[in-house]
Amino acid sequence: MAATKELLMLENFIGGKFLPCNSYIDSYDPSTGEVYCKVPNSGKEEIEAAVEAAREAFPAWSSQSPQGRSQVLNRIADLLEQSLEEFAQAESKDQGKTLTLARTMDIPRSVQNFRFFASSILHHTAECTQMDHLGCMHYTVRSPVGVAGLISPWNLPLYLLTWKIAPAIASGNTVIAKPSELTSVTAWMMCKLLDRAGVPPGVVNIVFGTGPRVGEALVSHPEVPLISFTGSQPTAERITMLSAPHCKKLSLELGGKNPAIVFEDAVLEECIPATVRSSFANQGEICLCTSRIFVQNSIYHEFVKRFVEATRKWKVGIPSDPSASMGALISKTHLEKVRSYVKKARAEGAQVLCGEGVDQLSLPPRNQAGYFMLPTVITDIKDDSCCMKEEIFGPVTCVVPFDNEEEVIQRANSVKYGLAATVWSSNVGRVHRVAKKLQSGLVWTNCWLIRELNLPFGGMKSSGIGREGAKDSYDFFTEIKTITVKH
Repeated sequence: MAATKELLMLENFIGGKFLPCNSYIDSYDPSTGEVYCKVPNSGKEEIEAAVEAAREAFPAWSSQSPQGRSQVLNRIADLLEQSLEEFAQAESKDQGKTLTLARTMDIPRSVQNFRFFASSILHHTAECTQMDHLGCMHYTVRSPVGVAGLISPWNLPLYLLTWKIAPAIASGNTVIAKPSELTSVTAWMMCKLLDRAGVPPGVVNIVFGTGPRVGEALVSHPEVPLISFTGSQPTAERITMLSAPHCKKLSLELGGKNPAIVFEDAVLEECIPATVRSSFANQGEICLCTSRIFVQNSIYHEFVKRFVEATRKWKVGIPSDPSASMGALISKTHLEKVRSYVKKARAEGAQVLCGEGVDQLSLPPRNQAGYFMLPTVITDIKDDSCCMKEEIFGPVTCVVPFDNEEEVIQRANSVKYGLAATVWSSNVGRVHRVAKKLQSGLVWTNCWLIRELNLPFGGMKSSGIGREGAKDSYDFFTEIKTITVKH
C-alpha cells in the first residue's frame, strides 16, 4: 500500500480545473519497468465536458486580437523555460530518453514552439484583388475553425504536443488535446502553468487516456471540426473513417522509412557521425530517423566498417547518465516488437554486425528489467524484407550497397512511406538532382534534422496528409473566406 501512495496521480484538465477520473491506468518507468504513475482512463463523459468547456471559451478567445493571444503564448514560453530542468527530468523519466536530450532538445523546442507561433501569428497578410471593369473588390479573411482535437504521440511528448497547441490557440481556436497514455506527465505539468500565463479557462483542455476510449470519443465528436494527429498509419486510417461522416479537417503526420543515400564522394568524417545520430537518436524513436542506408559500392565496405565502429561507441545507459547517447525504449511491448524485426532479419539470412544478440548490454541491477536495447546494424538484406519496408521505430538500421544514381532513387522510393531522406555527396548538381526525384516531404543534404520552422513539415504517400509550419499551420487551423464587395 505504501508504494501505491507514492505513485504520481494525474488528473484531466478541463475548463481550467483539474478533475479526477473514476478509473486509472498504469504508466511505467521505461528504465526500470516499474509502475510510477497513474493516468486517467477517460472516455466519452470527459470528452463531452471538454467540448462544452472549449465551446464556451471559443467566442471570447477567438475575438482576442492576435497581439493579445501572442502575449499569452509568450508567457507560456517564459514559464516553461523557467521550469526547464523540472520538465526535462520528468520527460526523461516518463519517456526513457536521456536527460541530456530532454534538456537540449525536447523542452527547449517546446519553449520555441510557443515563441515561434506567438511571433508568426502577427505577420500573416490577407489577399486582395480588384476588378475595376465590374466595380468589384475581392478580399480574403481567415477565421479560427472552432474546437480543435489534437492527438500527440509518445516519442517526443511535450515537443509534439506544443507544436500542435501553439498554432491552434495562436490562431484563435480552443483545443482538446489527448497526449499518449504512455507519456502524459509533462502535459499535465504544463496545465499548471496555463492559468499563470493568462490562458482563459476552457481554451486548453487536456484529457488523458487510451486511443480506443478517449481518442475515438474525441475524433467522432460532431462538435470537434478539426483533428491534428501524429502517430501510426493504422490509427490514422481509423481517424479518417470516424471523421468522414462529419467532413472534418484532418492533418495526419504518420510514419517514415527514411533512406540515407551515401555517394562515393561523401565526406565520411561528417557523414558517419551524423548518420549514426540519425539512425539511433532518441532510441531510433523519431519519425525522421534513418532506417535504410544505401552506400555506393566503391565505398561500401569502408563505410560499413567505420559505421559499425562508431555505432559501438554509441553508449546505451540509464537516462540520467550524462555519458549515455541512448536511453530506454518506451515500453516492454515496443521493445519486443523492435527485437522481433532483428529476429526476422536473421531468419532471412541477413547479418547482424553489432547490437541485438551480438554485443553485451551492461546495466545497473535496478535497471535490468528496463526496456533497453543496443543500437543494431543489419547488412546482407534484400529490399523486399520487412526490415527494409516497414517502420521499426527503434534503434535498428539496415546498410545496403548500390551501383548508380538512377538505381538508388528507384530503390529509395520503393516503400509506401515518403517522410524524410538524407543525401550525402560533394557534387552540388547531384544533390539537387537526387533531392528533386526523391518521393519525400523533407530532404536533408550533408546534414540531418536541421529545421526551419517557417517552412513546411510533412510527408508524401503513407507518411501523411497536410503540412505544418508557420503558414501551413495557420492555414490548417483557420478557414478562409472570400468576400466580394461591389461599389
